[in-house]
Amino acid sequence: MEYLDFELPIKELEDKYQQACNLGENGDVDVTDTCKQIEKKLEETTKDIYKNLNAWQRVQLSRHPNRPYTLDYITNICGDTFLELHGDRNFGDDKAMIGGLGKIGNQTYMFVGQQKGYNTKTRQYRNFGMANPEGYRKALRLMKKAEKFNIPVVCLIDTPGAFPGIEAEERGQGEAIARNIYEMTKLEVPIIVVIIGEGASGGALGIGVGDKVLMLENTWYSVISPESCSSILWRSWEHKETAASALKLTSKDMKSLKLVDEIVKEPLGGAHRNKEETYQIVAERINHHYEELKKLSPEKLVENRIDKYNEMGEFKER
Repeated sequence: MEYLDFELPIKELEDKYQQACNLGENGDVDVTDTCKQIEKKLEETTKDIYKNLNAWQRVQLSRHPNRPYTLDYITNICGDTFLELHGDRNFGDDKAMIGGLGKIGNQTYMFVGQQKGYNTKTRQYRNFGMANPEGYRKALRLMKKAEKFNIPVVCLIDTPGAFPGIEAEERGQGEAIARNIYEMTKLEVPIIVVIIGEGASGGALGIGVGDKVLMLENTWYSVISPESCSSILWRSWEHKETAASALKLTSKDMKSLKLVDEIVKEPLGGAHRNKEETYQIVAERINHHYEELKKLSPEKLVENRIDKYNEMGEFKER
């Protein structure tokens, strides 16, 4: 397990607890009381740290190297029912954007999401979760296919942004994202969006239009990353913590601004500390919202979706 800077007090207590347990196992010493004291202190410290996280610390948690990615959620939620589908039928198959059919219980969903890598090799293979235009066109192809067969769509967002390279712009990156946003607003099947990690800029919006938009507790959703914002405003990344706070990018900020519909609570310490519980929570929330959305007619789904996004950003002057 890797630890972030603010998690070091937890690491220190976990190390002490392990040392005490080892001493009890290997020596003729009763360490039961000591272990209980350390365990109690560990629980208190963990709760205290995670209930007082600032915006930048939540950004760090969203990028934790042990945090589950899109394929982790899909394969653990769907098991062997997941069938990955490839290609945009135009240019190629973008490895940063994955999608396919899978079941949660007896209900079939079309899953779409960005996939990051676990090490240097797979990060390069997945282009660090930054999709090219063909990735967004693949996502749209799968969503239109889901609409044809009346299958609900689940979008899992985890990206530092759409790929900004020259070749992506040459192939119409902006048009591909804009087309997805337009088409998703009028898709006649339920769309459930779950932000499971980073939700940056147009890279997230390209698969981010939904009837219900959920954010895991330790994720972020913003027009720009804190580092990029800092480099623009201060010509340096040194002010990234200030930028993170100013951007109002946490799940609590997004919920208060009515830009997302629900905050999905993570296990204590973050999704990476209890992945199985996280998968179960996410699967339950997806099914819960689908049970509500399936009662609506296609016309009502589209009407509500358009009204929802039209109301964003409205304000009244006093």
